[in-house]
Amino acid sequence: MYGPALHLAVELDGDGAHPAAWRRAAHAPDRLLTPRRTAEVAAVAENAGFTLITLDDGVLPPGTAADPVGRIGAVERAAFVAASTSTIGIAPVVPLTYAEPFHVSSQLASLDHISAGRAGWVVTEEERAEAARAWGRPVVADADGRARESRDGVDVVRDLWDSWEDDAVIRSVATSRYLDRDRLHYIDFTGDTYAVKGPAIVPRPPQGQLVVLGSPDRVPADRLDVALVGGRDLAAVRTAAAGAGTPRVLAEVEVALDTPEATGAERVADLERYARWTDRGRLRHIGSAEQLVALLDELSSHVDGVRLHPLVLDEDLGVLSRLVLPALSARRLVARPLPGTSLRSTLGLERPANRFAAAAAVAQEDAR
Repeated sequence: MYGPALHLAVELDGDGAHPAAWRRAAHAPDRLLTPRRTAEVAAVAENAGFTLITLDDGVLPPGTAADPVGRIGAVERAAFVAASTSTIGIAPVVPLTYAEPFHVSSQLASLDHISAGRAGWVVTEEERAEAARAWGRPVVADADGRARESRDGVDVVRDLWDSWEDDAVIRSVATSRYLDRDRLHYIDFTGDTYAVKGPAIVPRPPQGQLVVLGSPDRVPADRLDVALVGGRDLAAVRTAAAGAGTPRVLAEVEVALDTPEATGAERVADLERYARWTDRGRLRHIGSAEQLVALLDELSSHVDGVRLHPLVLDEDLGVLSRLVLPALSARRLVARPLPGTSLRSTLGLERPANRFAAAAAVAQEDAR
């Protein structure tokens, strides 16, 4: 684990991790898809001291016919949140199974500029055939094919972020030149299913490379900065974390906390009358804030952080803010992100050198 801090991320999509979470939400259903709701929840997480928020997404609507469905795109929500926050990291989920990596690269680079270097990216897959029809693309039905699309897509996006050197924008009034075109580069990527030449249409992100998060089971570890690992018990989480092979590791933990009105178990039972809480192979805590603090304390010996998935945001996020994060802070297990600090810096990750600039420097040195 890097340093003394346990980095806490929280998933803020919808009304919570349970498919029927909206039934216990503290707002009318029509407020879910509003900018104010997005900003309010993000503000609670930032004020509580979370390191990172993630925003789930996919081309298909979430939920089932019995529940409210629909969401605003994660990148659009992330851009809105970036403008209304100042310290917390923001990582939208962007699947690569059918999306164009060139456009993904541009969107995420723009997000990093908007947030002044606080952006990340959660790489996932589109598994349902309906997603292919929505994109107008052939179905990628097998797991190997989806993994290939994720692998190639991450390579393209990372290469495009480097296709502008850091000093490519010169803004020279004297010469009427905005760009130094010698510092823009073709990436010349050729994969199994497509080719991309580049360069990007957005300058290199402030972080150089955004923080890339994902499951090492689906994206090669050498393409990730942060592994998101599951496991239904502590032993499974420890094993997954030990074998992740990434610079940082976050454990996935679903939480249903005791509140003044009901215990976590009672709240789960109430929602289970309407839908089942899907088992995604994650560690699940149902109980008190004190027990969660003890669990996170134990996890801190094995992972660099945790991504929490609250049962119902309007109920659990308040308990996390009032009881869990202050208790972890008192134990010196967590630290708030500092103003003006990039997400990479907060996580203890170095800003990577531009590969084209580095290659040119090596060539110049060899020529001497």
